[in-house]
Amino acid sequence: MSGSVRLTLENPHHEICRALITELSAELGQLYGDDGSGAFKPDDVVGDRAGFVVAWIGDAAVGCGALRPMTDVTIAEVKRMYVRPAARGQGISRQILARLEALAREYRYERLWLETGTLQQAAVRLYETSGYTSIPCYSHHAHDPLSVCYEKRLLDKE
Repeated sequence: MSGSVRLTLENPHHEICRALITELSAELGQLYGDDGSGAFKPDDVVGDRAGFVVAWIGDAAVGCGALRPMTDVTIAEVKRMYVRPAARGQGISRQILARLEALAREYRYERLWLETGTLQQAAVRLYETSGYTSIPCYSHHAHDPLSVCYEKRLLDKE
């Protein structure tokens, strides 16, 4: 699968979004025995200062990512980053992440946080090469030995 990638904001309740989320959950379930779906509610990325991005090649949805507001209004969380296996290795995840970062800047977030798993080395490399730095794990990830958490500062205080 190759071609020009188009990124759109979508309702996470849309059928294709639900399909992408389900595929990601199945993949995470195979890796960790827990699909991570309990930590994500589609309604969390609908509304003000939130978003769900879908990557398309032609008419085929090939990946997704979400921006979820945190309790601290200066921080948003990157959630549900996923690229279908047939579309991997083309830089699509980097494009999704860049779109989420642009959206976060537009919404005036100062920082992005995210959690990924230690078994997802491609994801770890993506975040580390995209300017994310390791932070202590937060929320329900705090005591999970298979979790690693990252932060990226977006806006300089003046």
